Amino acid sequence: MRTFTIKLAFATALATVATVTCAEVTVIDPWVRGVVPGQSATGLFMTIKSTEATTLVSVSSPAAKSVQIHKMIMKGDMMTMRPMPSLSIPANGTVDFKPGGYHAMLDDLRKPLVKGEKVSVTLTFQGMDGKKTSTEIHAEVRDLAAPPMNMKMN
Repeated sequence: MRTFTIKLAFATALATVATVTCAEVTVIDPWVRGVVPGQSATGLFMTIKSTEATTLVSVSSPAAKSVQIHKMIMKGDMMTMRPMPSLSIPANGTVDFKPGGYHAMLDDLRKPLVKGEKVSVTLTFQGMDGKKTSTEIHAEVRDLAAPPMNMKMN
């Protein structure tokens, strides 16, 4: 089996799109929804592409006391949110973290997140060979006008 390695190479793109490229994994446009005073949680969104099958096994950030991978699903007319211990990324596949679907929940925020700031986030992947590799990304804080997490997106 091939060794799963991550090499960071920052690409420049549009001012609102940040891309981090890795040997097998690419994280595109990571962003976090801003919060109002007193709000203690928010969502992290991005697109993850991989050339090889891998699994996102954890997400962490110094901006929050805990971060969990979540999936939102419709049950009848009610949207429910479920934590997931990990998330498989298929070979040559893409997984979107977007409002109304997969996302990472930043809980117990250490301070309010303000539009325009960057939030440091560490993603840990486990390759098919069992080897874990972590990479740090920087997610832009966007304003509250970003689509709400409880809204079903197409």
